[in-house]
Amino acid sequence: MSEVSLAPGRRLSEIRQQLGMSQRKAAELSGLTHSAISTIEQDKVSPAVSTLQKLLRVYGLSLSEFFAEESKSGEPRIVINAADLIEIGSQGVSMRMVHNGTPNHTVAMLLETYQPGSTTGDKIKHQGEEVGTLLEGEIILTINGQSYPLRAGQSYAINTANPHSFSNISTRICRIVSAHTPNTF
Repeated sequence: MSEVSLAPGRRLSEIRQQLGMSQRKAAELSGLTHSAISTIEQDKVSPAVSTLQKLLRVYGLSLSEFFAEESKSGEPRIVINAADLIEIGSQGVSMRMVHNGTPNHTVAMLLETYQPGSTTGDKIKHQGEEVGTLLEGEIILTINGQSYPLRAGQSYAINTANPHSFSNISTRICRIVSAHTPNTF
């Protein structure tokens, strides 16, 4: 796979081509339109997390695998600076993944920021568990069609195999710290 420094759309295009898959086949398997995949691969739009997850599922990759950069020294880092966090969000949702460069970690941790009016998009679904705490603001967690309004100081614990989404319908920024296991997010 190519370097993490490549634009996400270009990386998606390279992965698809390495798999010998056409854009039309990727669209068919992911449930997206051919034009959506083309626009994403040209980096004309940044896909929502749920859209990116649909494509990566077809390509056999998790979000953390797609964005993780192998440690240059071969040794996992102990201290990870803020500038080294890996951004996996888009469209008003920042999800900065804490990653030490090892491919075999068992837990993924995210620092999430939701701008007013932002959402993770369609329902997200992946194997495992997720726990999180709202540090600031308000968020609506929707899981299995049930909505749960959460405020700063409250936490949640969910089975991520159930379709879920996060939406900030307030006029303030929302910040969350979350952990996922296994690291297949």
